[in-house]
Amino acid sequence: MSPTLSDGDVLLVSLRARPRPGAVVLVGWSQRPDQLSVKRAIGRHGDGWWVLGDNPAASTDSRQLGTATPIAVVLARLSPHPRIQRAQRGDKHPYNPA
Repeated sequence: MSPTLSDGDVLLVSLRARPRPGAVVLVGWSQRPDQLSVKRAIGRHGDGWWVLGDNPAASTDSRQLGTATPIAVVLARLSPHPRIQRAQRGDKHPYNPA
């Protein structure tokens, strides 16, 4: 999720919040059941969510693995530089398939 997040960042997540397009989410993959990933939610797609990394050239995401299952919504980065993660209504990702 670089440049938005880096390895080792400590995140505050909500297991109850519902994802919305533009939100940063923790997701699971049916193709990789032991792996969790942090990605940007693009939109609902069938039974799951289409998610993409913020660095398309270096990201494995829905383009390769299909839809993901949201586990939690990232609310804030706590460390190393605290920052609230906000999804703005109407956010568009440049690689949105819709």
